[in-house]
Amino acid sequence: MSGRVLVAGIGNVFLGDDGFGVETVRRLAEPGHEMPEHVEVVDIGVRGVHLAYQLLDGYDTLVLVDATARGGPPGTLYLIEPAEPGSLAPQGPALDGHQMSPDAVLALLDTLCAGTGTSPPRQIRVVGCEPDCLEEGIGLSAPVAAAVPEAVRMVLDLVRRPDGEPLDQERNATAN
Repeated sequence: MSGRVLVAGIGNVFLGDDGFGVETVRRLAEPGHEMPEHVEVVDIGVRGVHLAYQLLDGYDTLVLVDATARGGPPGTLYLIEPAEPGSLAPQGPALDGHQMSPDAVLALLDTLCAGTGTSPPRQIRVVGCEPDCLEEGIGLSAPVAAAVPEAVRMVLDLVRRPDGEPLDQERNATAN
């Protein structure tokens, strides 16, 4: 990947495993995980509108880190590449700033880009983790917490890949 890269942790830390993305980017910010100069790591949390506006600053690649229910065992990690930027339709109200799913953020981004003459990220990747519990409460379940170190490695691999190296449409890795 070349150009600017934004790694964004998504989720609500007050809803158990929904805090997976936030915890993963927190770990990425710890000493020992030096990021290439062109990579910015941010904790977006539930501020979807903020993410859409931040992307207007011009990023070549967006890596979203989020809890992603796809039917696998809790703690299963997924590397997902949407078909193309802007191809995801929002599943809920587009401007509820605290309830925006990543697909709603990307749909809003397309609208903002059209209005400002900017371009959305050329590449979007999602590092997702199958949640176990999304009920009210702070802290990740054991299988999701155990998946965080591997998710950190996945993100580091993504942001350090040479430009042009293809990624699989979807790759699954189960955390130990």
